[in-house]
Amino acid sequence: MQLWLCPLLAFLLGSIPFGLFIARMKGIDIRQHGSGNIGATNVLRVVGKKHGITCLILDALKGFIPTLLAITLIRFEGQNTAFTFHGLLDQGYVFPLADQWKAQTLHVVAGLCSILGHNYSPWVGFKGGKGIATSAGVLIALAPLVVPVLIVAWLLIFLISRYVSVASIGAAALLPFVVIYGSWRHGKLASGEWNKPLFIFSVVIAVLAIWKHRTNIKRLMEGTESRFERKKKAVS
Repeated sequence: MQLWLCPLLAFLLGSIPFGLFIARMKGIDIRQHGSGNIGATNVLRVVGKKHGITCLILDALKGFIPTLLAITLIRFEGQNTAFTFHGLLDQGYVFPLADQWKAQTLHVVAGLCSILGHNYSPWVGFKGGKGIATSAGVLIALAPLVVPVLIVAWLLIFLISRYVSVASIGAAALLPFVVIYGSWRHGKLASGEWNKPLFIFSVVIAVLAIWKHRTNIKRLMEGTESRFERKKKAVS
């Protein structure tokens, strides 16, 4: 049951349009303002910083929680993970070590389902956000050491460009390289023990994230993309 239930729950949880709900609490239909996106960036611009951060956290959690649930309920012998729902370990299905790739594949499938649920939510006409926060939540569960590197990269690109979209695209493009470097750095690439499903997943979500930013890319080329300007200090 865990093998099909985890991806299904991941999609359903991922499809919850938190950005839409948060904006509606303020009497705003977020789809009619700013970029029309229900993600955290548009919520921040339209509704405010506090609400944007709340949306960011909730969108990340709906990627983290179902992925962690899959890691807990679908395991392989000798699996060593940073996080699990310890109270559910006895309910899990354990693959033999030789089939660890099957468990790893199901982990990333659950993560991908949560991202697809966010990007193409059935509750808002199969539309949604760009999946950056939800992808970050998934990666915290799958490969927690990757996330700080991507956050630093995102911040550096954002501080230089002042475009959220450019920072997100840059971090997404960097993801597969960070994953493969981590495998090489720990000697798993040479031994053949590296997590191949995770690398494939990193490529897929990188492409998906860039694809979801295609309208931003068009606006960047046209010079009409919204930019976060530095606040000028008042002259006394």
